[in-house]
Amino acid sequence: MQNRKLIAALAAALVTAGAGIPGSPAEAGAGEPSQLSPLATWYGRQALPAGDGWGSAGAGTTGGAAASPDQVYVVTSRAELTDALRGDAPKIVFVQGTIDGFEGPAGALLGCDDLADPAYDFDDYLATFDPEVWGRETEPAGPLEDARVRSMRNQEAQTVLKPGSNTTLIGLRGATLLHTTLLFNEADNVIIRNLTIRDAFDCFPQWDPTDGDLGNWNSNWDYVSVRRGTNFWIDHNTFVTPNVEPPSFFGRKFETYDGLLDITHTADLVTISHNVFRDHDKAVLIGSTDNPGGGDPGRLNVTLRHNLFDGLGQRAPRVRFGQVDVYNNYYRIPVAAPFEYGYSWGVGVESAIYAENNYFSLSADDDPATVIADWGGTAITERGTWARTGGSGFGRPVSLLDAYNAVSDPALGDDAGWTPQLRRGPVLPAPGVPVLVGLFAGADRLPI
Repeated sequence: MQNRKLIAALAAALVTAGAGIPGSPAEAGAGEPSQLSPLATWYGRQALPAGDGWGSAGAGTTGGAAASPDQVYVVTSRAELTDALRGDAPKIVFVQGTIDGFEGPAGALLGCDDLADPAYDFDDYLATFDPEVWGRETEPAGPLEDARVRSMRNQEAQTVLKPGSNTTLIGLRGATLLHTTLLFNEADNVIIRNLTIRDAFDCFPQWDPTDGDLGNWNSNWDYVSVRRGTNFWIDHNTFVTPNVEPPSFFGRKFETYDGLLDITHTADLVTISHNVFRDHDKAVLIGSTDNPGGGDPGRLNVTLRHNLFDGLGQRAPRVRFGQVDVYNNYYRIPVAAPFEYGYSWGVGVESAIYAENNYFSLSADDDPATVIADWGGTAITERGTWARTGGSGFGRPVSLLDAYNAVSDPALGDDAGWTPQLRRGPVLPAPGVPVLVGLFAGADRLPI
């Protein structure tokens, strides 16, 4: 009987997950790019369905669905992409092929050396700010640090794209954004779908000797950053980082990567669905500061459903302030070098995580008590979690919160203070989550 219930629930979830495929898509509208198939045209104008997570609240998320035919683009270069994303008029931007953020005005690829300020020299930077010389009490300052900041701003102008509101950014099969940051600042009503987003690194990290007991290298530039914006749908994308061991300086890893997807600075109403987050340290940050004076309380409301979190070090997600619905996600915890596992669910200041029917695949060395980390929060609601240990077997029900509380003082409460209402379709029993997520999560799963 239990197996029949699981099969029935899985079938219903599969129908819901595939419900975006239209029965008879319309032909491309007059004036729209002729290379677009009817399916691509339909998906480009698809809005987030009503009731599908926090992104459907408020005004809802329609992206560029109302774009006129002359505001529908197929782009193949950085210059075309930058131009197409400008402004707040409704627009649909299809990405074709690979677009490299280091592509210069003439089409040739630039490197970090091309973006460095003339006064910046990394060897001099190391020699000047070596803790044995500079000390550990103050952050770097002076002409070399100023030159590093100018270099960082040069990279920002090259690799950081700043799209406007009312945008649908969607990839055709195989579409990849390489070495590119999508920074949405004060932009509303945005859809990002069917893209592989790779290797958005910082050429010019800052050494901060005051960060922790031993200091740290800190980088800018997330893969996608949502700041001060409302109503986002981030769906069927693959975020991935090259598995390369970084060098170390001053005994600390030279960290050139920041977050995969950060939602901060009063952003609100976001649905994150059917994505793959793979091989990275800091994955998803929701809320950037513990200070409530920044306007975050009452905002930062996010839904994460049917995503694969694979080989990540931390932040899947880490939450401050927001009501965050985390359901039917698949976590593969074994982490390959150079990444190291820290935790998955970060319970931060005034956070309200509601985690339901998630599935974890743990190695024999992974302690379930480490999945949750307390970053100043007080409670998390957890229901229906299953875990498999050692990479084989069906798994079993487990309370990660009980495992955490058994070894932690103070303990976390088990009631985050709210119950999600915005869920479209059935919540799948956790044992079926690996199947559903395996079939539908990531880029190139939409038939366009």
